[in-house]
Amino acid sequence: MSLLPRNRFDFDSLFDNFFAPTAWKSNDTEFFAPKVDIKDNKDHYQITAELPGVKKDDIHISLERGVLTLEAEIKQEDKEEKDGKLIRQERRYGKIMRSFTVGDAVHENDISASFKDGLLSIKAPKKAATEAPSRKISIS
Repeated sequence: MSLLPRNRFDFDSLFDNFFAPTAWKSNDTEFFAPKVDIKDNKDHYQITAELPGVKKDDIHISLERGVLTLEAEIKQEDKEEKDGKLIRQERRYGKIMRSFTVGDAVHENDISASFKDGLLSIKAPKKAATEAPSRKISIS
């Protein structure tokens, strides 16, 4: 019996990775983007991101110039293998970064987030749409 997975062609991962690169390197640090669900409700945006293996204290969310950015880091455990050797390593380690353009439609101070069971939920309330006061313009 082999513990190594079979090399088979996976159409789902081909299309998932074809249009949106999920990993890139910069200065010997690997960055990758978590999978997210984004929902546009009437009064707020709801963003749910998968962050397995991330500690709550290692997650940073910021809003700057209309861009909401999610950052975290998964650090590789330093374990010395005494009984056996590592055959295959598929888990990712490195920096996680994902940005979303929300424009001026979001209240910066009202953004809230919760983290449970590896899922980060961000609620970003929208500003109420303001209409410019209308006035009658006289024609002379």
